Amino acid sequence: KIVTSAVAAEDGKPIHAIPRGAITFNGGTTVHPTELQCMARNIYFEANNQSKAGQIAVARVVVNRVNDTRFPNTVCGVITEGPIRESWKTRKDPNLAEEDRIYYPRKHKCQFSWYCDGKADNIPSQENNHAWQLAQDIAFSVLVYNKYAGLVEGATHYHADYVDPEWNKTITLITKVDDHIFYRWD
Repeated sequence: KIVTSAVAAEDGKPIHAIPRGAITFNGGTTVHPTELQCMARNIYFEANNQSKAGQIAVARVVVNRVNDTRFPNTVCGVITEGPIRESWKTRKDPNLAEEDRIYYPRKHKCQFSWYCDGKADNIPSQENNHAWQLAQDIAFSVLVYNKYAGLVEGATHYHADYVDPEWNKTITLITKVDDHIFYRWD
């Protein structure tokens, strides 16, 4: 199993109660609550210092990746994509079954920096946290109602404006929203 802070705390318990199974909403869209949780956490940790448009743009990149065969086909899969390493605790036991081994993301090697930056991924006072509530609202609007689909025109990549990664020279620049610059493959 891969330990992800996106759906479980360090003790393995859910961060908050997530109903089992997918939910079909009015209009026929079916979304699993875990996918909503992953998306809300990604918006919160990746872009809560951005405007609402900036947060929506990050969410749309996740959806665009889900719809692109070069990436995992689930929201949580896209967000947690990256190399992993096995825990030293399970690695030392050669007789341990594969399903009992524990894996962690490699630090600073993930698609979304917050996921493997080594920092605790805690959301303070979720009930009274406006930024967390906004992230949840955006996740719901994007995943259930497919809102804001044209905002980043199919962008599958972005980076902060204070970095200049090599890959940005090989794909098409789309737009800049707040501190993030968005790109897509053509």
